[in-house]
Amino acid sequence: MTRGLRLIRDGVTAFALLVLVALIAAKLNDAAKIEHMGAFHAADGDSLTLGAERLRLEGIDALELNQSCQRAGKAWACGRSAREALQDMMLASGTLCQGSRRDRYDRLLVVCRSEADGDINAAMVRRGMAISYGGYAKEEAEAKARKAGLWAGTFERPRDVRDHARHSSGFDGVLRFIGQISGWE
Repeated sequence: MTRGLRLIRDGVTAFALLVLVALIAAKLNDAAKIEHMGAFHAADGDSLTLGAERLRLEGIDALELNQSCQRAGKAWACGRSAREALQDMMLASGTLCQGSRRDRYDRLLVVCRSEADGDINAAMVRRGMAISYGGYAKEEAEAKARKAGLWAGTFERPRDVRDHARHSSGFDGVLRFIGQISGWE
């Protein structure tokens, strides 16, 4: 066999192997979508429950349930407002949530859609009840420009609120608690 024919044969074999690897990778990434319809309950502004199933709206980060924000110089319960907004959207007929991956807390990561609001994840960001967390930058820019929801005042990012809660529940939190009950603070 001549050198040229071996080179062609090796090239075709290498190409065939690359195609096979690509097909295997595509199949592995093609996880089955899980779909849910029904009476969803909003646990907070980006988490839902449906029976025993826990779901997390993908691509957004909503205000923490007990979080408050400032608007016109006054505190408002923005976390509870976010949960109420999500619950109202979930009541629309034909609401469907789809996902194929789970987060570290075993919640199904979903995008929810309804006839009334379309992409509910996007609607939460557009209404200023959540910030973009990887997929809704355009909707966040719209909300900021309109000063919708949390953008009408000042707020702490939900991730920062969770970080503060985590840190204050440690040794510093114990010292603060002891100080409060003993009158030191």
